[in-house]
Order: sequence, then structure tokens, then C-alpha cells
Amino acid sequence: MTHAEVLLIGGRAGVGKTTVGWEVSARLRAATVPHCVLEGDYMGQAHPAPEGDPHRVALGERNLKAVWSNFAELGYRRLVYTNTVSVLPGNTAMFQRVMGSDVRIIRVLLTASDVTAGERLAGRELGSELEQELAGSARKARLLDEQAPEDTVRVATDGRSVLDIAGEVVAATCWLTRT
Repeated sequence: MTHAEVLLIGGRAGVGKTTVGWEVSARLRAATVPHCVLEGDYMGQAHPAPEGDPHRVALGERNLKAVWSNFAELGYRRLVYTNTVSVLPGNTAMFQRVMGSDVRIIRVLLTASDVTAGERLAGRELGSELEQELAGSARKARLLDEQAPEDTVRVATDGRSVLDIAGEVVAATCWLTRT
């Protein structure tokens, strides 16, 4: 395998993207599958936003490119990338620019009900942003449901263990069977 592959784990706030991403990594490590893990939400975190980039999209891509080039230079070809909207079609071109035009993109959309996401966010958001996170999570859930490409694997997280969810996500990659 010479081309790069990226597993995009997307979903609303409170769905478990980061937790599932780390469990996916644990399974891949146990199977000695070389890979890298990036929390995409951190790639553009700069405040105030850079001038001309109010949504931090360009900054996120620049940072992803820098980090991925370091991984690729060391021979890595698989990336587990968690980010709320990473699965949306508008992000395909960014991954092609960063990882190569022949990058294999695997999209997984984690889903959760409003109740489940709300409970998880209430346990996580202990500061001043809970209401903002709840509203944004509901808005992003609708957007993702409407705009995720047809080839996106949808994985429900309500009432399921992280181990079970991660198993389904890893299976979508076929990385364990092609190593």
C-alpha cells in the first residue's frame, strides 16, 4: 500500500467521536496496524480567528498539512481523524490536497439522540458553554443527517458501549483484514 487512507469519524457534539477514535486506535495498536490519530477540532483552535478565516478552515488545513507531512515522512499511511463535520463532501478536497489525490477516504458518522447527546454534554461541559453546545449539537446533527454522502457508514451510539461502537467503526476500514 503506497497511497494514504483516512478514517473520518464525524458526528454531533456529545456523540463520542474522540472516545471512539481512541478506542479505534487501541484496537489498531493491538493488531499492530500502523496509524496516526488526530483530533481535528484542535487543528484550527486560535482565538481570535485569523483575519480572513473566521471559521478557521484555512488554518486547520495548514496545521493538518504540517502534521500529516511529518507522519508521512516517517512512513505512516493511515490516519484516524475525528472532527464534527469531517464526513461532509466539502472536506474531500482538503484531504486530497493534504494527503494526495488518491487518498482513500472512509467516512463514519456517529449518531445519537438529542437526549443521549444532551446527557453526555451535561457531564462534559462544566463551564459556561453548555447551552451553546446543546444548540450547536442539535444544529450539526440535522446538517450531518442531511448532507453526509451516501457512502457514509452511520453508526448509532445510543445505549452502546464504546468497545462495540469502535468494533463497528474499525470493521468499516477493512484495515484489520488487509494488514
